[in-house]
Amino acid sequence: MKKTIQVIFFLLAVTSCVAQENQKLAQTGFQFLSVTSDARGAALGEAMTSLGAGSSALFFNPAGMAGMAGLVDLTASTNQWIADINHNAYSIAVNPARGQYGVIGFSVQTVDYGDFYGTRVDKNAKLGYVDTGIFTLSSLAVGVGYAKQLTDRFSVGGQVRWVRQDLGESVVPVITAVDTSLKDVSNELTPLAFDFGTQFQTGLKSLVFGMSVRNFSKEIKYAEEGFQLPLVFNLGISMNVMDVIKVGGIEQSLWVSVDACHYRDHAEQVKVGVDYRLLKLLSLRGGYMSSNDESGLTFGFGVSYYGVTFDYANTPFGVFDTVQRMTVRFAM
Repeated sequence: MKKTIQVIFFLLAVTSCVAQENQKLAQTGFQFLSVTSDARGAALGEAMTSLGAGSSALFFNPAGMAGMAGLVDLTASTNQWIADINHNAYSIAVNPARGQYGVIGFSVQTVDYGDFYGTRVDKNAKLGYVDTGIFTLSSLAVGVGYAKQLTDRFSVGGQVRWVRQDLGESVVPVITAVDTSLKDVSNELTPLAFDFGTQFQTGLKSLVFGMSVRNFSKEIKYAEEGFQLPLVFNLGISMNVMDVIKVGGIEQSLWVSVDACHYRDHAEQVKVGVDYRLLKLLSLRGGYMSSNDESGLTFGFGVSYYGVTFDYANTPFGVFDTVQRMTVRFAM
């Protein structure tokens, strides 16, 4: 037990050092890819890099699918995000030979931004602008992933996603030697995003180490200035504390997970999640994310019955009130 505790503190120190490196920030786009809709992950402060999550692992670390015991796992999530924006996410994973040939999964993310009123500057108009009517924005990500246990302790996984974001049309001036005319420009991009990760079961009780890279892409641009997708590197550890603290009686577990995250576009974060499970029926969860201006603490619960699980997460979000997420999962 002493050796296990020493390893835990060593890995915690490593993740803390990663999170305290000097900031070197850059511009990114397609920020909807950084928003978590899965209620279990949100309730745990998104500290999911080293946890098994069935098909939901495609939204955190694809390697987490490899340990799936059942034949099929599917989820549907809804996220009532800030500013009346709704995020939805769906995933399914199939384990055709109980892990012998690996696990294949599919994921979908959609965003409903609502309606917007368009205007265009016009110096000849009475108010200095003209209405261009109501327009809508859309974002979509469709992915296919694969994960496999290479040994009884080491798992790998990856995912490629086709990402689309449509910001509508805009009118830009075209200046020539003769005159200046107006041109309609479509603001739509469809890059590919790549995710990959690993998980390693150390053999020290239930201690697991994980690593993932999310949203790797080439540089893209709408008009003149180029940018990339919101790239993030994650290191994580997790363990069932009940393995160290012997507690008799009813079946229960207390999973603690810690992630250190390095982003391209904002400060590093440390994420901590705690998941208390009772009789595999009820889960009570809490989490914390550092370096967030409007949110930090997260809360949630999960209820499971005959292969169906309902998860709920509540995140106080400062001036934006509260963000609520719900996920329904089916596994067999």
